[in-house]
Amino acid sequence: MSVIKSESRRQTFYMYLFISPWLIGFLIFALYPILSSLYYSFTDYDIIHPPKFIGLANYTEMFHNELFWRSVKVTLRYTFISVPVQLLLGLGFALLLHQTIPWRGFFRTAMYFPSMVSGVAMSLLWYWIFNPQIGLFNYMLSWFGIHGPAWLMNPDTALYALIIMSLWTAGSGMILFLAGLQGVPASLIEAANLDGAGRFRIFLNITLPMISPVLLFQLIMGLIDSFQVFTQAFVMTQGGPNYSTWFYVYNLYTSAFKEYHAGYSSALAWVLLIVVMLFTAVIMRLSRRYVHYEGGNRR
Repeated sequence: MSVIKSESRRQTFYMYLFISPWLIGFLIFALYPILSSLYYSFTDYDIIHPPKFIGLANYTEMFHNELFWRSVKVTLRYTFISVPVQLLLGLGFALLLHQTIPWRGFFRTAMYFPSMVSGVAMSLLWYWIFNPQIGLFNYMLSWFGIHGPAWLMNPDTALYALIIMSLWTAGSGMILFLAGLQGVPASLIEAANLDGAGRFRIFLNITLPMISPVLLFQLIMGLIDSFQVFTQAFVMTQGGPNYSTWFYVYNLYTSAFKEYHAGYSSALAWVLLIVVMLFTAVIMRLSRRYVHYEGGNRR
């Protein structure tokens, strides 16, 4: 028995030895900054001078700050439009490319490829596409006799331009939906066909419930990503024009690195974390009724 315990302790030691680089990196570069930001959120900290504890003053200031509420409004509008449309596009492309069609592999790759482009490169590309004089988007609209607006220079269209831009990466969702569709048992579809069910009823009663875990995952991840939009606003609009693209994370960045209110920006970050956790908890709670798992609904 002592030999077995000794061998177990030896294996445990080697296990911790091998994971120690990751563990040390996590403690230094992840956990310590997270806990530090929690402390700074209760301080008046300008990065240069030592932090001064002020309690809940940063949180109180936040809810009386007009730019905070403007950033919340812009971010929620972006989220509630872009996330559902991306899900619908991803699912639609997946259903199309799940069929046996010529060049299916090529189209799958072509649809996914834009998702591999970095955020800065994508923003610069779309900045040219939305150029009102020489941009591709307005040029294509001119084919139909439509005079396109100055997308990124107009407060009424700038946010919608960024929403259109976000749809370019619907291919990443398509790949996940394709994986889910390939997991739908062919026997269920064949049985439904024999019973005379049409394509729409098969999709509604068989396909959609079977891929509902994938839909849930993409909904949560899309929600989290949309709450953290930053690169597009930073590269293309700098939050303008007239604060029309003043996203929450851009507001956080401006507070921390332009106004040097690191304590206030830390409070913003923690409020964002709490909001994301609440949205995720609500979605997970509602998913118990609508999401189907092969082993039964999980409580």
